[in-house]
Amino acid sequence: MSGAASTRPAPGPRGPMGGRGPGGGMAPGAKAQNFGPSAKRLLGTLRVDLPGLVVVLVLGILSVALSVAGPKILGEGTNIIFAGFISLQVPAGATKQQVIDQLIASGNQQQADMLSALDFTPGAGIDFDRLAVVIIAVLSVYVLASLFGWLQARLLNGIVQRAMHRLRVQVEDKIHRLPLAYFDRVQRGELLSRVTNDVDNIGQTMQQTLSQVITSLLTVIGVLVMMFVISPILAVVALVTIPLTIVITMLVARRSQKLFVAQWRATGILNARVEETFSGHTVVKVFGHQKDAETEFETENDEVYRASFGAQFLSGIIMPAMMFIGNLVYVAIAVIGGLQVAAGLMSIGDVQAFIQYSRQFTQPLSQLGSMANLLQSGVASAERVFELLDEDEQTTDADPAQTVPDAAADLAFADVSFRYTPDRPLIDALSLRAEPGSTVAIVGPTGAGKTTLVNLIMRFYDVDAGAITLDGVDTQLMTRDDLRSRTGMVLQDTWLFAGTIRENIAYGDPDATEEQIIAAATAAYVDRFVHALPDGYDTMLDDEATNLSVGERQLVTIARAFLSAPRILILDEATSSVDTRTELLIQRAMSRLRRDRTSFVIAHRLSTIRDADLILVMEAGAIVEQGTHDELLAARGAYWRLYNAQFDAPASGDGSEEPGDASAGAGERSTRV
Repeated sequence: MSGAASTRPAPGPRGPMGGRGPGGGMAPGAKAQNFGPSAKRLLGTLRVDLPGLVVVLVLGILSVALSVAGPKILGEGTNIIFAGFISLQVPAGATKQQVIDQLIASGNQQQADMLSALDFTPGAGIDFDRLAVVIIAVLSVYVLASLFGWLQARLLNGIVQRAMHRLRVQVEDKIHRLPLAYFDRVQRGELLSRVTNDVDNIGQTMQQTLSQVITSLLTVIGVLVMMFVISPILAVVALVTIPLTIVITMLVARRSQKLFVAQWRATGILNARVEETFSGHTVVKVFGHQKDAETEFETENDEVYRASFGAQFLSGIIMPAMMFIGNLVYVAIAVIGGLQVAAGLMSIGDVQAFIQYSRQFTQPLSQLGSMANLLQSGVASAERVFELLDEDEQTTDADPAQTVPDAAADLAFADVSFRYTPDRPLIDALSLRAEPGSTVAIVGPTGAGKTTLVNLIMRFYDVDAGAITLDGVDTQLMTRDDLRSRTGMVLQDTWLFAGTIRENIAYGDPDATEEQIIAAATAAYVDRFVHALPDGYDTMLDDEATNLSVGERQLVTIARAFLSAPRILILDEATSSVDTRTELLIQRAMSRLRRDRTSFVIAHRLSTIRDADLILVMEAGAIVEQGTHDELLAARGAYWRLYNAQFDAPASGDGSEEPGDASAGAGERSTRV
């Protein structure tokens, strides 16, 4: 399309296909939301599955409770083995108290204190029956804990995936509600990064952290209770790890959060660069900008590397720090526990259980600390997705909406004014009427406002003042779907999707019969070349339809418009990519298609609009002339200058302006639909 005005407040350098470089997407000075509110909003996406989360919590409590009970039961087994070993070291027939009294009498007070904490029968040996019961109990506890843990993980996986499904639906619906101005401001690669990379990162974060957070918190609570039951003194020693963990995590998280936000912002910019450069690969090659493209890529790739490395390095400090603290606590517990056993204040089984609990206690704390890495990355992505979801939407349709008869085709502009930015006027007080069955051609220099006029008809933008009416009904009082369902549009920039030629034509009317599809293809002269393809109408096209020429792709889009049978037809340079002979044939077909329909034709080749019922000549957003081809030529005004400029000799390069170019660049802006 022609024209290129932008709403970007501070555009960056242009890329090979007309997009913006690093200036696209989030502005460099944009600030991310705070971690707390963003994390809370992210968890709010799970509110729908609250009953399932309750079940997950119950399963987690059961799994952790059984896991926590395991070391205590296993400690009893250790006591049985140790007591049996000790019982073989003392004379049989004596009682436990007699053995202790003998030790005291011989001056072995410490050994006496240690044996007093044991339950043994002198000379009896190991009680294998009791030991078997303990082993079976331990195995049962751990099997059940694993089963409940598996059920918890499976249920939570379903909850998270459903939440991500809902989030993707919200993003998709949001994109359809965004005004066209948003897509003018944000690069496609940046938007794709938010829709794909960021949403996937959120899903992975929630999948990996939620189960761990629930299990780790419950484990810390359960283990702490058991440690206080066994030995309050050792439990106090273990509690030292909690404030240290909190302090370290907060210090690291505060610094790494900014880097995670920068990482995902830089990733979006890099994706935009890659998408832009690859889609314009031919242009980059033709103009010899490979080195420039490589330099820009390396610069932005380095930015992603620096942000990612810094974020991962800082957050990676947490786990080693937690392990170091845990090892210190382990040593302290081993020393103090040994002294407690020697003093007879604890059994050796309790010490062994407590050491296991100390590991169970520090491990979830370390996991919680290391998960700050994932959480910060996920919340940074969530902020970017929420920023998209919070964007201003296009104005809502009128409720109740008005409608017009199916045959409506009388379109009129009444004192319409419009501008893309408040400080840059484009169209002021424009009035015109296109009667049913008429063909209105719109011509003018680049930037005159031709495409803008079409965008206003389709309500891609709403007028600032005045009204556009269809059979006397203001189009702003109609729903956008109702208005656009009556309109067919063929653009200079073709859009075909990955599928067969038949499917691409049927996009204009999914309920069309095979006969209707063939008729539309024949009318648009697609039938002339499609039989030369290996699979005819079943020929598969890739997402860029590279197996068709530019002109053939244009004919398929015209056939699509034929099939939709609209009441209003808009052709924006629709035949610019076809040869002169095919263009003549298409014009004949268009004349049949335009019967009883209102048609708007934007054309630069003025010879193609000779038969238009009304020709509008636009300059700087205003209609400066209107009439038929012959009338406008006879007037020898702006149209006459434009018409003759097409047959003038090429410019000599002395800087002189060709006729009709005075208003070029007056503010029209190109919009790809």
